[in-house]
Amino acid sequence: MFKEKVSSPVSVSLVGALVLLLLVYLVSSSSFSSQKDRKGPPGPKPLPLLGNLLQLDLKMPYKTLVELSKKYGSVFTVYMGPQKVVVLAGYKTVKEALVNRADEFGDRLEIQSMVDNFHGNGITWSNGDSWKEMRRFALTNLRDFGMGKRASEDKIIEECEQLIEVFKKHKGEAFDSTQPMNCAVSNIICSIIYGSRFEYDDPEFTSLVERTNRHIELLGSPSLQLYNLFPWFGKWIANRKELFTLIVANKKQNFRLFSRLKETLDPQMCRGFVDSFLVRKQNLEESGNTNSHFHNENLLITVLNLFAAGTDTTATTLRWGLLFMAKSPKIQNRVREELSRVIGGRQSQVEDRKNLPYTNAVIHETQRLANIVPMSLPHKTSQDVTFQGHFIEKGTVVYPLLTSVLYDETEWEQPHSFHPAHFLDKDGKFVKRDAFMPFSAGRRACLGESLAKMELFIFFTTLLQQFRFAPPPGVSEDELDLSERVGFTRNPAPHTLCAVPCV
Repeated sequence: MFKEKVSSPVSVSLVGALVLLLLVYLVSSSSFSSQKDRKGPPGPKPLPLLGNLLQLDLKMPYKTLVELSKKYGSVFTVYMGPQKVVVLAGYKTVKEALVNRADEFGDRLEIQSMVDNFHGNGITWSNGDSWKEMRRFALTNLRDFGMGKRASEDKIIEECEQLIEVFKKHKGEAFDSTQPMNCAVSNIICSIIYGSRFEYDDPEFTSLVERTNRHIELLGSPSLQLYNLFPWFGKWIANRKELFTLIVANKKQNFRLFSRLKETLDPQMCRGFVDSFLVRKQNLEESGNTNSHFHNENLLITVLNLFAAGTDTTATTLRWGLLFMAKSPKIQNRVREELSRVIGGRQSQVEDRKNLPYTNAVIHETQRLANIVPMSLPHKTSQDVTFQGHFIEKGTVVYPLLTSVLYDETEWEQPHSFHPAHFLDKDGKFVKRDAFMPFSAGRRACLGESLAKMELFIFFTTLLQQFRFAPPPGVSEDELDLSERVGFTRNPAPHTLCAVPCV
């Protein structure tokens, strides 16, 4: 009797489990058979759970993906652990997806480490109505506060003067330009966001810049990539804890800045983005709108997004530019000669760009070869898509491989060399190139592109007017290291240069 009473529930439980497994099998088989005619992109065979991770260089995964594209074509599938990823390679394919099929490929993948910290707010890692509202508001206000206008140009020129003084203090001796360059560039976005700049020795400012750059570096670390794929692994990931600490500190610091701005807020005279946001929020609340996207968390995360985007990429591009000039003294001399001939000793201005074709070409070639965001930010499909004959399901992660665009061998004559002639015609006039896509394209293109272009031109030309850049003593041009540091963006490895003042 005892055995019968015990065995009965076990049997029922076992039968239930078998029935459940059978149902799962039938559903999965039905799903498979219904999709078997819809052929997905090819790719290397994945392992259970690990996918293709063992085939990827997690420090620089874009290099592995470029090699895989040579075997599997311009649209192929890899598995990042259990996550299916469709990779888009080459200019024509990336453009078709991001520009011509923008709606289908325009959603953002919200990676786990950003969900943990940003909760779907802000611009960079959000989707839907909130993203649309924040992007529209940010773009309007960036323009209102000078992006692409003379007001921004004046701020950049003012910052150039500060940066020149820092460089001069080194008296031609080798130094690391990272900190002053980051502060100078960051001050431009600060003047637009907060309505004021900061001194380079302000500990509140420098800590904000340093934490932001470290945050971006950590996002590209192998351990954070593994955490995003296997969140349950998180408690063993030290970099995840560090990232959380950095973001919390930046949030607290921004809350303090917001409090100061709120105390002196004048709705009739907004000083920057934060003021405009606070006024819009206040107006909506007074009108009884309690379901608005204009809330404190969206303000905070949007500011963090703008600050990060407005600091890291432009400053990093400029540091690559100075490194390329030290590596290629003939190109540097030709830039300096053109600047001297066209501008002379006065301050360069954006309107000079049309009369400086070679210098403009060098800046564009710096952006191309520097390849700052080689994998772009990950997208995902908003609906089922048939793309170049391949079926891609809704919600599939998509990597537009920007490095394959900027180094596309069918678009660039010398894709892996620093070759300013890529942007010059036979008469030496500047020419635009369709495959020049460092800011990405489509719905998710960098909204600060016009500001970044202005900064790159004025900072680069002003520095080349004032200094000759050379390797540190004992290092020849040929020995100058052009290797990169591991991170989400492609930074040059730690290095020093000499900025020799021009008499």
